[in-house]
Amino acid sequence: MSGFKPLAVKSSLPLLGLAMSIAATVADAQTTERPDLSGLWTNASLTSLQRPQGVDKLVVTPEEAALIVANTSVAGLPINEVDAPEATAPGTAPPAGSFDFGLRGYNDFWIDPGSNLAMVKGEFRSSYLIDPPDGRVPRLQTPLVQIQRSFGARYVTGQGNADGPEALPLAERCFLGFGNTAGPGMMGTLYNSTYQFVQTEDYVTILVEMNHDARIIPIYDNAEQARANIRRPELNQWFGDSRGWYEDGWLVVETININPQQMSESSVPITPDGKITERFMRYSDTEIVYQFTVDDPNLYSQPWTAELSYHATEGPMYEYACHEGNYAMPGILAGARRAEADGQ
Repeated sequence: MSGFKPLAVKSSLPLLGLAMSIAATVADAQTTERPDLSGLWTNASLTSLQRPQGVDKLVVTPEEAALIVANTSVAGLPINEVDAPEATAPGTAPPAGSFDFGLRGYNDFWIDPGSNLAMVKGEFRSSYLIDPPDGRVPRLQTPLVQIQRSFGARYVTGQGNADGPEALPLAERCFLGFGNTAGPGMMGTLYNSTYQFVQTEDYVTILVEMNHDARIIPIYDNAEQARANIRRPELNQWFGDSRGWYEDGWLVVETININPQQMSESSVPITPDGKITERFMRYSDTEIVYQFTVDDPNLYSQPWTAELSYHATEGPMYEYACHEGNYAMPGILAGARRAEADGQ
């Protein structure tokens, strides 16, 4: 993979320390019509969109959360392989046959997804998905439209289509971050899970540390005004056409017309007929509660909703250097042409 995370001290906290640090009460929350979202925030956690197999409830105790964390894969690897000695020995190459050869895109040095499950309003959550109650995305058994491409095998094995630059995933080509970090449907990933919210009278801008993606969201007086100012359909930008308004203490952002190339590789796929509605509330001085609802009858049997929180952080927000000094793409393409010439 082509992303680069600068050297930094990991920001993981002990389980109890995390719980105590964000034990702000609802009484501390801002309840104004226009929530103040400005600042630096992080959504890093080991919680996934869907509930793990064998876990039947959304809210879990600290003890249950610790057990789930102990059995959670990181970067597609069992937790006991993440800190394999051959992956972390400084200044030495991993030995042949070790985990780092052909089995991972990163070693432990680069990974910083957090060390606990997501905490939302003082509760540990086993999934981001809150509706349907079973914590599973309600996909149609036979989707009316097929849009998603899978790059899972490519990530695990390093083998994939290299017919040309466009065959490589968008994140590898540094068009946008992977893991849906910028959304819509913004979720944490392996690293670089810091966000900066900048709020003015007319716009809310969300700068994402991952790949320095930026969403610039115009703000209108109400939903009717926002929907009356949509862009022309052919202007399908990265992250779609997002427009926002304030409603009962929430920032509501409705997004349509998401670039089809982005959605074909997204963990929240949607077709041109669908929409994603995001809601941001300043729950306390140190927490923003964030929800997003995906509505697309081409892919899902019903609308579904996820919820997570952004927690205040002092940063810093790092530069995300993706292609600078990166020879991965020419190496991949040159290797593929050589293999073809050799008749492989």
